[in-house]
Amino acid sequence: MELLKTRKYSKKNQYLISVLLVVFTAVLCFFSVDLVGYRAVALILLLVVSVNAILFEIFPVMLSALLSALIWNFFFIPPILNWQIATAEDVLMFFMYFVIAFINAVLTYQIRKFERKEREQKEREKSIKLYNSLLNSLSHELRTPISTIIGAIDTIKDNPTKLSDHNRNELYSEIEIASFRLNRQVENLLSMSRLEAGFIQPKIDWCDLNELVFSAIKDNENDAKDHKIVFTPKENMPLVKIDSGLTEQILFNLIHNAIQHTPKNTTIIIQLDDNLTHCFIEVIDNGKGFPKNEIEYVFDKFYRLNKSATGGTGLGLSIVKGFTEAMNGIIFLENRKEGGANFTLKIPCEFSKNKNSENE
Repeated sequence: MELLKTRKYSKKNQYLISVLLVVFTAVLCFFSVDLVGYRAVALILLLVVSVNAILFEIFPVMLSALLSALIWNFFFIPPILNWQIATAEDVLMFFMYFVIAFINAVLTYQIRKFERKEREQKEREKSIKLYNSLLNSLSHELRTPISTIIGAIDTIKDNPTKLSDHNRNELYSEIEIASFRLNRQVENLLSMSRLEAGFIQPKIDWCDLNELVFSAIKDNENDAKDHKIVFTPKENMPLVKIDSGLTEQILFNLIHNAIQHTPKNTTIIIQLDDNLTHCFIEVIDNGKGFPKNEIEYVFDKFYRLNKSATGGTGLGLSIVKGFTEAMNGIIFLENRKEGGANFTLKIPCEFSKNKNSENE
């Protein structure tokens, strides 16, 4: 991280700030030169040049080095307030200061440049690692449904008369399930692209949260055959004004994540709640929960749990977080004491009139 991000300042501002730092330091030294001595002032000014080299580009730093040398000569080397230098020792010191200031400026700048390149290299390596991780995940997550679809279609085409109606319907069912799986991966990739491009603009409208939950559960039916999903609609739940599309996708991804990362026969519970300003959605399971040292990373893009045996591209939860934040909401994750994970969504929203009447 660039210190104070000053290198992103315009060149004009960099020149101005670097000069002001030298001048300000020189003024302070001028009034305390009797205490520290004019030779110590040279060290102080060199320190300022070094600080400028850390903060700014090379040319503003070179200017501050030149200016500091001239200031030290004119205001501090006896006789002061003129350009003459009385002794040969001070002449030698002045030229040494001049050279050291420039060398110091250049070397400090080059060190910072090297460190920046090293950081960029590490970021590049990290990006390549993430890219390879994504390719490896996609090669499985996309190839599997595609192979299923191709295989089922080939079987139907090669055996148009030999297949029974039952077998043919099973193949159609496999094609349908594989198509849904393929579509889900494509939707996740498109959603992540929209999030990174900043194209997510919530479309706020009235909707029924109970219906959104039922819809998300239905969309996960094919994958939830070995799990139990429990949802009791909240009676008298008012209509809420949020983006129903984003919220339904959040619910789908949270339920699907619980299905993917919990053992068979796990129970997944969905609960709704609300107060005067926010609606709350909880997705709870009684699985194994998350390793404590990995909880802070689960919402990162492409992140997958260590030793995870299941598939996935590592996009589902990062999309959940992105969509939630797009609606100015917050998502929390914590492990339950009795085992399992608890995802809690807190989304600001308006409520229909019956909400107001309930609270009167």
